Amino acid sequence: MKFLSFVFSTVLFISTACSEKDMETGMVQKQVSKIYDITVTDIDGNDISLTKYKGKVLLIVNVASRCGFTPQYKGLQNLYEKYQNKDLVVLGFPANNFGDQEPGSNKEIKEFCSTNFHVTFPMFSKISVKGNDIHPLYKLLTEEKFNPKFAGEITWNFNKFLIDKNGNIADRFDSGDTPECDKVVKSIEQLL
Repeated sequence: MKFLSFVFSTVLFISTACSEKDMETGMVQKQVSKIYDITVTDIDGNDISLTKYKGKVLLIVNVASRCGFTPQYKGLQNLYEKYQNKDLVVLGFPANNFGDQEPGSNKEIKEFCSTNFHVTFPMFSKISVKGNDIHPLYKLLTEEKFNPKFAGEITWNFNKFLIDKNGNIADRFDSGDTPECDKVVKSIEQLL
């Protein structure tokens, strides 16, 4: 009986160490501590593990179609075209957290990006980047325990996180930092 109690305690400890119960939904969620622990859904509804991008430099951006910063799609596409052969991947995550500026469906967002900005970099399904329903990716990017140097809530659309080839958060840029400004380009080039 003592042995069974020991086994049960050990299993319970291991499962609690590897997962976390979401207090609102009651569901057990896998804890993440690295970007490669996360699976996201692309704009076409396919699950994509971020391990797919191991060894690449990532520029992760929360995007919106009806924002004053929306023209940054062009700069993001230009960066992607210029550096994709050197292992840069831009990842766009539509979010409707600010001023209802991304109200469309995934299909509408994809069509908008393709038609207006000829976006070919990976786009993902609409998520929440702050608040109670924050996506695990953005929880990792913004919480101090995971990202002490660049932590803090997303302030608006087109905030940018630069991830190095080992999956570490290397830099963060505000909405006003355009994709092709010197600060962003220098940080990217240092990691390539």
